[in-house]
Amino acid sequence: MYISAQLRRQVKKRAQARCEYCLLPEDIAFFPHEPDHVIALKHGGETTTANLALSCFDCNRFKGSDIASIDPVGGEAVPLFNPRTQDWRDHFTTDGGRVIPLTPIGRATTQLLKLNTPERIDVRRALAERGRYPDDPGLRGLAPK
Repeated sequence: MYISAQLRRQVKKRAQARCEYCLLPEDIAFFPHEPDHVIALKHGGETTTANLALSCFDCNRFKGSDIASIDPVGGEAVPLFNPRTQDWRDHFTTDGGRVIPLTPIGRATTQLLKLNTPERIDVRRALAERGRYPDDPGLRGLAPK
């Protein structure tokens, strides 16, 4: 799906050049972040700012066109985190580079997007040590809304 350069810039600016799922800064990523259709086109989503989120390569590939997953604790299907309608801080926090889910939506999203693989935790921990990743208590000022 074609996304204009202007729309890409708008999505990037709104996200403060961070992945809206894992909060990874784009400038340290191997691949540029890309707009993700929060609700995939095949599910009726549109290519508009209201349905696009900036996503790192890993988050975008793991999410794919999914809009829901299974809460690993409750065992029920729940929607995935939606950066356009939900506040990241309501569903997640961080600790030592680890993304800590706070809700069923957070747990399902963390599991599906594989947010806490050892490699991803190591990168976020190193960034947090350099003040480049919002490890709590600084999270409130850096997580996109």
